[in-house]
Amino acid sequence: MGIRENSWFFLYFLLICFSLNTHVSIGANDTISAGQSISGNQTIISDGGNFKLGFFTPGKSQNHYIGIWYNKVSIQTVVWVANRDRPLSDPSSAELKIMDGNLVLLNQSKFPIWSTNLNSSTSNSIEAALLDDGNLVLRDGTNSSAPVWESLDHPTHTWLPGGKLGLDKRTNKTQRLTAWRSEEDPAPGIFSLELDPNGTSQYFILWNGSENYWTSGVWNGHIFSLVPEMRINYIYNFSYITNENENYFTYSVYDNSILSRFIMDLSGQVKQLSWLENAHEWNLFWAQPRQQCEVHALCGAFGRCNEKALPFCECMQGFGERSSKEWNLSDWSGGCVRKTPLQCGNITLVNGEKDGFLLSPKMRLPVNPQSLAVGRSEECELACLNNCSCTAYSYGSDGCSIWVEDLLNLQQFSDDESDGNDLYIRLAASEFSSSKKGTATWVIVGTVAGAVALLGFLLVLIWGWQRRRPVGTSKAVEGSLVPFGYRDLQSATKNFSEKLGGGGFGSVFKGTLPDSTVIAVKKLEGFSQGEKQFRTEVSTIGTIQHVNLVRLRGFCSEGAKRLLVYDYMPNGSLDSHLFHQNDSSILDWKMRYQIALGIARGLTYLHEKCRDCIIHCDIKPENILLDAELCPKVADFGLAKLIGREFSRVLTTMRGTRGYLAPEWISGVAITAKADVYSYGMMLFELISGRRNSEQSEVGKVGFYPTWAANKLKEGEDVLSILDQRLEGDANVEELTRACRVACWCIQDEETHRLSMGQVVQILEGVLEVNPPPIPRTLQVLVDNQEDIIFYTESSSNQSSKPQSSASASAASSKNKSHTSSTSSKS
Repeated sequence: MGIRENSWFFLYFLLICFSLNTHVSIGANDTISAGQSISGNQTIISDGGNFKLGFFTPGKSQNHYIGIWYNKVSIQTVVWVANRDRPLSDPSSAELKIMDGNLVLLNQSKFPIWSTNLNSSTSNSIEAALLDDGNLVLRDGTNSSAPVWESLDHPTHTWLPGGKLGLDKRTNKTQRLTAWRSEEDPAPGIFSLELDPNGTSQYFILWNGSENYWTSGVWNGHIFSLVPEMRINYIYNFSYITNENENYFTYSVYDNSILSRFIMDLSGQVKQLSWLENAHEWNLFWAQPRQQCEVHALCGAFGRCNEKALPFCECMQGFGERSSKEWNLSDWSGGCVRKTPLQCGNITLVNGEKDGFLLSPKMRLPVNPQSLAVGRSEECELACLNNCSCTAYSYGSDGCSIWVEDLLNLQQFSDDESDGNDLYIRLAASEFSSSKKGTATWVIVGTVAGAVALLGFLLVLIWGWQRRRPVGTSKAVEGSLVPFGYRDLQSATKNFSEKLGGGGFGSVFKGTLPDSTVIAVKKLEGFSQGEKQFRTEVSTIGTIQHVNLVRLRGFCSEGAKRLLVYDYMPNGSLDSHLFHQNDSSILDWKMRYQIALGIARGLTYLHEKCRDCIIHCDIKPENILLDAELCPKVADFGLAKLIGREFSRVLTTMRGTRGYLAPEWISGVAITAKADVYSYGMMLFELISGRRNSEQSEVGKVGFYPTWAANKLKEGEDVLSILDQRLEGDANVEELTRACRVACWCIQDEETHRLSMGQVVQILEGVLEVNPPPIPRTLQVLVDNQEDIIFYTESSSNQSSKPQSSASASAASSKNKSHTSSTSSKS
């Protein structure tokens, strides 16, 4: 009796299941076979669980699409869409099924809206399978190794490992990436990445299928010529294939545990992103074009791009968004429209006012200008006013240019940038103030200007009185900067006769104040760049003081003259003590260790103790100065960036020095203070070894010291073999081990795996202990894959020593998965 009751219960359970879902259940979890379908919330999942296929809704949209997305990523990330431009309103009555040898999507009326479009097949064994690499394949079940169709050959906006981007010469069809239209609309947008159809091995990013605004350069057998970042690649194995049937580019991932993808983003940039499981976010590793405003016509007609604003696009004055909904979804392609129609030519309004021109300074001029042969700005303005189609003009060193119809590719530059021109945009008269309002405004402006002029006059008198006081007796409040006169500094430096050094922004001269204080005066050159560095240094180092930061005493700002006054450092820069052949002045280990600790303390102060986090952005031996007691001072803050404590990253177009740049910075993404940590680690290796990290051998190959040192650490060999051979092993082994481990942890590829500068200080002070570090993946790939890398022998005693080849160096070990350092407090 119990068995009969259980049987009835089982039949009742099946009846309930069928009543909830009238579709045929799918036999295998990763396939759709003939006679089967999916609809509503049904999905299939790849065999390894990496990907899922089913119906999805992007953002807050009410539309539904069939797509593939990552199954193990907490943020739904779609990599492929079938019905991009034919959405469904009700997925419960739609079906994805096998019909006549094709995979077909039927809408609620059972009408096909998407298909694999293969020649009809009568085979009953055709099935669709979702593979664990994200590839949806259509195959004959009797011959599953040869798919008859695969989604990787038909990419949408995402390029997955193993996928192709190229040209099928047999069908003349191009495999391209095409951006989504907006965050909620996967329909093909206006930006695409594709192989040059003319047969050259280079890729273009196109606007609207025609305007090429970025190219990869040609493939040289190893990298694309205009993508030098590929030289330091340690994630992918790239291949370019060309034969009689096809030309295409493909790639694989060295470590399959890394989830990484390329996308043609709706921003108009091609981006490479990797999933950070700990942070639960996609990390932007590389993007081209590097700057958002380099994307052609990003903001549409009469929209201007601003790199230093969010969102990047805004409408010019007198214009409004064509579609606020699209604008809010980061689709700016529709651009802006006039708020008030223009009058034509010299036709005047009832009140006698004419159309006018609004000055927009420091603009990148629009594309497609027309040149006019006129001699004056007034003639250029009149020519535009008399042309009903003219929307803007510009007059400068290149003469008169006018634009007709829409203005595209506008960019607003900031005051501290040297780029930009004056652009006069035509507006209706009503967009300007009326004459009465204008008169009142000028009265107010005049009154305010008079008051400001009077105040300025008083300030000039006070400043002039200050200048007449002897420079040496200037008494500034402790911690404040002293304003110096140019003649005073000219006298103090004996007309800038004793040069201490120079760089990209100017030269440094030795000087002496009347009170016998010795100073170093940096004379900035090139007004625009000098002005930028002047402001940066004054706003960073000028507002703080620390024993391990160079002290800025004062400044001079007269006309175009920009000078900075520092304390003089009699022992020069750190590089002069490391990379020379004079053995009599070699820094001993005890002094090197104290220098490393002092630099770390200075950077900790910048990163963690100031009101705003200050990222130095150019840490290297040349920017570390030594005082009379060889106490290190971090100097040269011309590239520094301030970040408010409420922010974690800053985007900067400036680059530090090659050889000290963190991978994320090279890739063009926003940086954190961990970029300084990476540079510190590279510099610490040089401090330990007494040689440049990268050196050229007599046979023309490159020796990279950090790779060699990291391998020695991993293999557990005598740490003294890593030390500068000129010190003959005279070092505290415990301190040397700490320093080597710190250096290797600081140059980890993932910024989250690097130490903070505060942790570096605690480790070097002996408060914290640190585990042995893994070899950073960048260095490991150099070991595994680069024939041109050579490593140093223990017998190398100075910079001229010969390294040994990688063939005779220790064998590369198996690849290490990145893992973070663990620190524990010493009791």
